[in-house]
Amino acid sequence: MSIYVIGHKNPDTDSITSAITYSNLKNALGFNTKPYRLGEMNLESKFVLDHFNVEPIKAINNVKIQLKDLAFDEIKALTSDVSIRYTYNYMSENRVRTQPIVDASNELVGIVTMRDIAMSLISGNYYKINTSLENVSRDLEAEVLNKGNERVNGNILIMAYHYDTIKRQEEVDEDSVVIVGDRYDIIELCIKEQVKLIIITGNVKIPEPLINLAKIYGVSMVRTKFDSYTTAKYINQVNFLSSIMITSPITFNAKDYLEDFKEEIQNQPHSNYPIIDDDHKYLGMVNRRHILNPGKKKVILVDHNEYRQSAEGLNEAEILEIVDHHKLGDISTTLPITFRNSPVGSTNTIIYQMYQEQSISVEPKIAGLMIAGILSDTLLLKSPTTTIMDQEAVRGLEKIIDIDINDFAMEMFKKGTSLTGQSTEEIFHKDFKEFHLYGEKVGIAQVFTLDIEDVFNRKEEFIEYIKEIFNSKEHYLTLLLVTDILNEGSYLLFEAQNKQLLSIAFDRRIEEGDYVENLVSRKKQVLPKIMKAINILD
Repeated sequence: MSIYVIGHKNPDTDSITSAITYSNLKNALGFNTKPYRLGEMNLESKFVLDHFNVEPIKAINNVKIQLKDLAFDEIKALTSDVSIRYTYNYMSENRVRTQPIVDASNELVGIVTMRDIAMSLISGNYYKINTSLENVSRDLEAEVLNKGNERVNGNILIMAYHYDTIKRQEEVDEDSVVIVGDRYDIIELCIKEQVKLIIITGNVKIPEPLINLAKIYGVSMVRTKFDSYTTAKYINQVNFLSSIMITSPITFNAKDYLEDFKEEIQNQPHSNYPIIDDDHKYLGMVNRRHILNPGKKKVILVDHNEYRQSAEGLNEAEILEIVDHHKLGDISTTLPITFRNSPVGSTNTIIYQMYQEQSISVEPKIAGLMIAGILSDTLLLKSPTTTIMDQEAVRGLEKIIDIDINDFAMEMFKKGTSLTGQSTEEIFHKDFKEFHLYGEKVGIAQVFTLDIEDVFNRKEEFIEYIKEIFNSKEHYLTLLLVTDILNEGSYLLFEAQNKQLLSIAFDRRIEEGDYVENLVSRKKQVLPKIMKAINILD
């Protein structure tokens, strides 16, 4: 099972690229990891991946435990054309309670339990047989003296009467399956009546002329070592398994969640259930025993360390590592983990340091992703979150990939900040995060753009949408930062329980749409000011 490397919800470029670059590092160190994203990539991230010819990473909704994560039983499936007796022997030898049955393409067609087999012996039809010659010869340990038809479908007759009685009663016909000993006259009669099959018991020698006669008439003939009583006892167990199988069993998809599985089987009398894939292909069997100690998804978190910013179901997963540059959040683990947290401008800066520490060379496209992540999160190294370590990382990465970081960054920002064709809702949620500050729930969205006019042409729409979010999320403050990349400042659109909150936070009167110079970092500049204001008001 591969390890999930995931960034935060509403992923930005640093989140997307750090998932890829850290997964690449872990794989170089011998781990089996895959990068994933939580939500849609923004235009900037798409531009970056396209620019460096990197495949987009897959999205996941959650890391909840699914049935495919369980150590379910990979019981070998049988096909419906094997016999009941063969199935019973197989289940007994392998201690199987519920036997899955598939077709030639491994699609599940049914199941059989030991109880089904037992009931077939008690209440089955003892006078009919529908099977194959192969099943007959295998289950009765019989030698095939002549093969007429492979399919055997007929009425079972045990030839215990005198020849004249049998001939007079005209019981034998072309639909008969005859069990007989060394009664050569009866065997000859059955051949001439062209019965479906003659089963000769006691391993007796059959004259060659009778075998040749069976060949002429196309009658199947086998010889078993069992006596007539034992043969008669076993004969209806030779029937196809399809005659007793349950054709519409309760099944579960491998992608089904464990919590749903538990709820579904609460009122079910069965113990074992087949697991299938999206194409109805059989995968294995699951029962209540498997859910006692379920396998968990193994995850590494990058660029975040808070539950609300991470994948749903994170509490069901096993967190192995966290690599982040944000404040400490609320994630806790039952065992010690590797937690790398540094006060730098980008998670990719930390990852670059880890490549160096492990003496792992950085390939050009990975270097490009790292530079993009750092430049994006630090706004071309101009954000107040920028550190010397960020600058050193960019200088080191520039030696690996030959790009003009100023030209690249401006093209990246231009592609990423285009708001053409995007709704108010889409723009607001491009980079939206919730925080709990001194017991108050605060939501802050930020959009970086080179076209401020495009936002302010829809100012009233944004204000109304912010009010909707404020009320529906029961926020103390809902804030949208419209950040002007070139001028390194932000416009504020907001709704708050206390209208003086932002004025106190920024030490000046703040009205809707006001511009604040040198305000580009939500983490470094906005959050501390809001925390201070909440503390003052409380």
